[in-house]
Amino acid sequence: MKNLSLSILALATILSFGCQEEKTFDASGAFEADETIISAEAAGVLKVFKLEEGQTLQAGEQIGYVDTVQLYLRKLQLEAQITALTGRKPNISLQLAALNEQLKTAEREQTRVSNLVKADAATPKQLDDATAQVDLIKAQIQAQKSTLNISTQGISNDASPMEVQIAQLNDQLGKSQIINPMAGTVLTKYAEQNEMTAPGKPLYKIADLSNIILRVYISGNQLSQVKLGQKVTVHTDSGDGGFDKTEGTISWINDKAEFTPKTIQTKDERANMVYAIKVDVPNEGKFKIGMYGEINFQ
Repeated sequence: MKNLSLSILALATILSFGCQEEKTFDASGAFEADETIISAEAAGVLKVFKLEEGQTLQAGEQIGYVDTVQLYLRKLQLEAQITALTGRKPNISLQLAALNEQLKTAEREQTRVSNLVKADAATPKQLDDATAQVDLIKAQIQAQKSTLNISTQGISNDASPMEVQIAQLNDQLGKSQIINPMAGTVLTKYAEQNEMTAPGKPLYKIADLSNIILRVYISGNQLSQVKLGQKVTVHTDSGDGGFDKTEGTISWINDKAEFTPKTIQTKDERANMVYAIKVDVPNEGKFKIGMYGEINFQ
């Protein structure tokens, strides 16, 4: 009888301990990440494409380039045409040098005659003639300067469209360089080196996994218990039958109800309407996309 009592007591202790170990969660779901598909911006052959799935990239890191030989040769041709065109611009100061010297001589003569008139050694008519000569040369200088400026401006106008084309080529050359725009981990690679690509064609998919998202679902009754910025406890399988705990933050709450996703619930529960929420969770490499997790509200 005594042994039977001890057995019942031991069984009760085990059952009590098991009930204490049973975990209940407020919501469950799967981890995901904000994924970005990086596409080509230029057409041509991928001459270099140094990229592998699972590789960690930094923002601004160059990982390859599209063939740019034809673009570069076109740029050189336009630069040569601009050089030849601008070489025809007149040297205004050089072409006006002779007239400027004539003006200086005429002005000295005007001054000399003016002094003679004051000394009654020359007539006012002689001064008028000297003044007229100065005015004539000045008018010639202005007319010549206007003609030369018009010629210079015309050549500049002819070169302007070529300069715009060079700017366009520089932009295309820049877009031929494949520069990673954000820090993250390469999830999927869509192209290989030496393949043809085109603007808009996907090259690879990347995501920042340093802060991963746990998308979980709550019922309408639980909706009043959550708010943006709220801290929650995230539980994931530890691999030994237990759970690892991490703190997360609610960053998004869907304002529209949806049917419970069939991937994580039973058939009966899929008939219920639930609300999706996103929990931001710091990740040091432990959490993976598609991995399941549960939360408890704090």
